[in-house]
Amino acid sequence: MISTILLALYIILVLAVAARVLLRDDLKPDTRMAWLMMLVLLPYAGVIMYYLLGEVSLGRRLTGRHQTVAAFLRRHWPNDAGVRGALGKPEELEEIITPRWQGVFRYAASINGFHPMPGCRAEVMNDNGATLARMLADMDAAEHEINVLYYIWLSDGMGNDIAQALIRAARRGVTCRAMVDGLGSRALTRTPLWRAMREAGVQVAVALPVSNPLKVILTSRIDLRNHRKITVIDGRVTYVGSQNCADAAFLVKARYAPWVDIMLRLEGPVVAQTQLLFASDWVQVTGDDRFNPLVQAAEPYPDGFAAQVVGDGPTERSGSTPQLFATLIANAQRELTISTPYFVPDATVLEALCAAAWRGVKVTLIFPRRNDSWIVAAASRSTYHRLLKSGVSIREFRGGLLHAKTLTVDGELTLVGSANIDLRSFDLNYENNLLLQDADTTAAVRARQQHYLEQSDTVTQQQVSQWPWWRHIWNNVMASLGPVL
Repeated sequence: MISTILLALYIILVLAVAARVLLRDDLKPDTRMAWLMMLVLLPYAGVIMYYLLGEVSLGRRLTGRHQTVAAFLRRHWPNDAGVRGALGKPEELEEIITPRWQGVFRYAASINGFHPMPGCRAEVMNDNGATLARMLADMDAAEHEINVLYYIWLSDGMGNDIAQALIRAARRGVTCRAMVDGLGSRALTRTPLWRAMREAGVQVAVALPVSNPLKVILTSRIDLRNHRKITVIDGRVTYVGSQNCADAAFLVKARYAPWVDIMLRLEGPVVAQTQLLFASDWVQVTGDDRFNPLVQAAEPYPDGFAAQVVGDGPTERSGSTPQLFATLIANAQRELTISTPYFVPDATVLEALCAAAWRGVKVTLIFPRRNDSWIVAAASRSTYHRLLKSGVSIREFRGGLLHAKTLTVDGELTLVGSANIDLRSFDLNYENNLLLQDADTTAAVRARQQHYLEQSDTVTQQQVSQWPWWRHIWNNVMASLGPVL
């Protein structure tokens, strides 16, 4: 009798979840098949995993608050001239963007409603130490407002230095806001340093908190994270790139150190778009409808370039990030160089990379040789055979964990920011990136990529073919599970 009841329960559960998987129009075919395979091979475990990981939901309370960036701006500042100016003017695109890149920028604009802004300047920071020194100088010179948002903020050298700079600024009357991700920076929010910032007058907030992990697991997904790295000072200077608020030694994962990042310091009209992206996160996290940030697009520099901010997340259009990468890849004609620590592409991006190589584009991918995620490392290497067969050059960086997320195209176009080329960045994380057209800045980023290449080993087709059979199976199993993880 009991066995009959358990069997009936098993059939009902599996059929119910399978029906849900088949009814969802937002799932890609490979993701749908992966979930169905999971339900068949691991019936009860598959049902539990789908409940925990299958739905991209912020939870009932947060779903009502979180909106797309465009919807948020329309609701909170519908008539603000500064906000309208910061969005950019779509009619100016043909004047400030070369014809061959106009489609790329139009697609990027469709994600958030941010259009390219002319007259921007950028400086590529030499290393993590140079980034910190320049940030501290900018913060100490701030007169009105500092807004920061970091996925990981450690209470190490850099973490303490940034916190102390915010405390100094707050005490001299500068409005300071500090926001962290509830999981990535959970340890910091329990330290005296976090408390000291709050007591000094720094306004603090936690995005997607996990103070009650069980509740989060039952009502949402604990791996839905705010992965952005934003620093905006007086609405005139911003930093964009891959660096968290942490030393290169990255004490929480020191065995993989140093963490190798890239950061750009930007000035010009595009800074206002980063300010708006921060504002959308701040108000949606805190519920502070009175927040009125400094949003006024700066005067363009006569010799500046065009750039636009791209913010993505689970409340934006599904599939927008991989489609952006695929659009960039498809427009390459001569050279495409990408660095990313986590490479688990969906079919859209993988096919675009192979197609680019087949049509004669010099495609170079740079990954860390030792990855802090063994699942990602295996899933990434499952793509090597196909990429190499297409003519893609794969290099593995041996000088630490290469954490820089960079993409350069034909010496003219650059994409930098927080997004990895993996399913987590594509579907689960809130990310911020910068797309720019400028030969000089692209050359500087390309020089940094060349520095990575000089510290990398070439992966050959022969090496991959000589991997033991069990390694191929392991890599492919991890890749097959990728859509459900």
